[in-house]
Amino acid sequence: MAGARSRNFAGWPLFANSFRPFFLLAAIQAALSILAWLPMFYGELSVSSAFAPRDWHVHEMLYGFLPAVITGFLFTAIPNWTGRLPIQGGPLAALLTVWLAGRVVVTLSANTGWAFALVVDAAFLALVVAAATREIIAGGNWRNLPVVGLVLVLLAGNVAFHVETHYAGAAEISIRVGIGVVILLIGLIGGRIIPSFTRNWLVKFNPGRLPVPFGRFDGAVIGLSALALIAWIAAPLNMITGVAMAAVGVLHLVRLARWAGDRTTRERLLLILHVGYVFVPLGFILNAVAAFGELPPSAGIHAWMAGAAGTMTLAVMTRASLGHTGQALTASPAVQAIYAAIVIAALARIGAVVLPAYGDVLLYVAACGWILAFLGFAVAFGPLLAGSGRRALATMGVPAPAR
Repeated sequence: MAGARSRNFAGWPLFANSFRPFFLLAAIQAALSILAWLPMFYGELSVSSAFAPRDWHVHEMLYGFLPAVITGFLFTAIPNWTGRLPIQGGPLAALLTVWLAGRVVVTLSANTGWAFALVVDAAFLALVVAAATREIIAGGNWRNLPVVGLVLVLLAGNVAFHVETHYAGAAEISIRVGIGVVILLIGLIGGRIIPSFTRNWLVKFNPGRLPVPFGRFDGAVIGLSALALIAWIAAPLNMITGVAMAAVGVLHLVRLARWAGDRTTRERLLLILHVGYVFVPLGFILNAVAAFGELPPSAGIHAWMAGAAGTMTLAVMTRASLGHTGQALTASPAVQAIYAAIVIAALARIGAVVLPAYGDVLLYVAACGWILAFLGFAVAFGPLLAGSGRRALATMGVPAPAR
């Protein structure tokens, strides 16, 4: 990859890099959204949204929280891909403001009107797509345009979500479109960074069997995943869809086995990437079981969203926050606690569907685990992201790298 360029930044460190504000505020929003969701689910709280409670919850996770994390990752990675200067300062603050405005207008859309909420909310991803496309084309880094293409589909899904809820009363297809994009992004990006990071660590600390790098097999799995997800978006409970989902789930398991994750148990910062990816094939397989009528569809959906998306976002956010601020790439006790909380949350949320007799208890366990994980990230990494790295080390219990 091309080396990243940088400029001295004299302003507030929070706006020195894209990952800083977006990772921090995305984590806070993820925690607060779930903190509000359970009382909404049980009818104890309401918001002035044009969306029904379930749709507000889904939208703020799928088209609110995750786009912020994707943006933080994307605009941190693009300078590495292209060698161009990063987005900083005023432009970054303006982009963040648009994202925050979207969260407000969606929550208050019963008062502002659904069309106004659509325009403000969709403006964020539109700006992200435009800026990312400009940077990638200017840097001549054509191989990464498919990532921007998937973000463009996510934008289309968000627009469709607003339209579908207004005219049909509830979102269905647009939810599956968004989930499909997220799983393809995890498959594409995770399929590059997981074996790469694993190889780098194993060569240095645990020589022996190495992961197989991204190749034709991986490309084929991504392509087949896209086809299976298109079938799932169109007809999630069709038997043919079920067969396709099951087959692709097995292929993702084979893919994961090729990355030597079993050799990374000594470093949780690396192991969590492999654990997070396990939820991708699990989601495919659970959705296949649902297509055969043996489980509710929400089991597979939560394997993907609470499991794959929740775990992988925290894995990437913690690693990138440490690496891009010059800290040692190791999981402190605080970071390991964050990982444990999100994995427990994901398993409990799936369990609430699979074991309905314990559904209420498991829902509370899942919500508490999710809130602890993301608020834990905000508390542990907030000083690092908003201020100087070395002053924040004591908060996290992370050793400074050797100078």
